[in-house]
Amino acid sequence: MLRRAETGASNRVLAVGAVSPVRTVESAQSAAATPNTPVKTREMASPDFHQALAAQQAAAPAQLVDPDIAEAVERQTAAMRALSRRTFPEPDVITDDAPAPMEAARAQRRRQAAATEAAALRRARAERAGKAQSPRQLGQTG
Repeated sequence: MLRRAETGASNRVLAVGAVSPVRTVESAQSAAATPNTPVKTREMASPDFHQALAAQQAAAPAQLVDPDIAEAVERQTAAMRALSRRTFPEPDVITDDAPAPMEAARAQRRRQAAATEAAALRRARAERAGKAQSPRQLGQTG
């Protein structure tokens, strides 16, 4: 693994809002001039490394869970699920023949629009015929 000092990289602290300087052609050429060495991976490591890694993983202590904390987590999870079920109830089973809730709402709006249009046509015909409607009748549409 290459260290930052070997690659010529450096860390600088910049003020908030400061614009970082643009890389010059010289710095880009020097970065391109560094030799391309293969990256070492865990699979390429020595057998001693693998042996030490296996020993360390075998000796790692098992995670101990406090039973009181586990019980509290379970209670909290159950409470959150209950709240979620109350807030977002499962929809009733809809048969294939039944319209979807969206279609039912659209059909209701269409019926209301048709009733309003019919009432407006009745009123227009009555006005043309010379019948004056009282203000009380104007408020009734159905």
